[in-house]
Formats: sequence, C-alpha cells, structure tokens
Amino acid sequence: MTEQATGMAVRASVTVDVPQERAFTVFTEEFETWWPRDHHIGDVPPETEVLELFDGGRIYERAPDGTECDWAKVLAYEPPERFVIGWLLNAEFEYDPELMTEVEIRFIPEGPSITRVELEHRRLEIFGEKAGKVRDAISAPDGWRGILRQFAEVAEGS
Repeated sequence: MTEQATGMAVRASVTVDVPQERAFTVFTEEFETWWPRDHHIGDVPPETEVLELFDGGRIYERAPDGTECDWAKVLAYEPPERFVIGWLLNAEFEYDPELMTEVEIRFIPEGPSITRVELEHRRLEIFGEKAGKVRDAISAPDGWRGILRQFAEVAEGS
C-alpha cells in the first residue's frame, strides 16, 4: 500500500489479489461490508452504509432508528474501471452540501487476478485555512490508507 500527498490532493493505493471486476464490485456493491463503522457523521454508529450505484446516487448512513445522514454523492459510476464521489463534508467532518471535494477511485488490472486500486482525494483547497487540517486527517493511518486496507482485507477474503 502506498500513500502520498501532492499539493492539496491526497493519493493512496492498494494492490489486491482479485480480478478488476471483483475489486470494483466489493468496493461499490459490498461497500457496507468494509466501510469502517467508526467513520460516521450521525449521532450514533450506523446500522448500515448505503451507496446508490448510479451517477447522482447518494452515499449515506442509516442509524438503527432509521435516521439517514448523507455524506457524499456519486459523480461517476463506470464499472469496472472508475468510481468518483463528491464528498460533502466540511472541515469538521459534518455534512455540508455547499462544500464538495472529489474522491476518484480507479481499478487498474495488473494481471488476470491482481488489481491496483488507486484513490485520489482532491479539491481540498476549498477548505481555505482548514485545508491542512483536513489533509492531515485523511492522510493519517486511519484515513484513506486504513480504509483501503479494510477494503483489501474484505476483497481478498471474499
């Protein structure tokens, strides 16, 4: 797994021992199986995470009482090669539909059963003076790097 921050963008990648189509499916259709439950914006840990699999779809968490908290929207859904979301969280990691950064995930075949998954989180400069704080948080060990690690464990274990 690698990670680097260039300018305001944060990039991370992981190589998984599964075909490209399987990596994409686990990342999108099985999203709730690997997304960390402690990464939530609602008042309580969610019962489930939902990713609507179409351009313009929502990404949200649903609490046990049925309360839903949106936190992103799908900007590009291009199986099995590319997935882009508009991340709708402010510098305090609270929902803010007026602020949108982009997270692009590419699924690159390295062979018939190996896929490199590359993630880039960009447009962080929209946070102004708080951009560095956000960049530090998402590039921390439990940020994108840790999230991709959890994805890889589920993808390779399935």
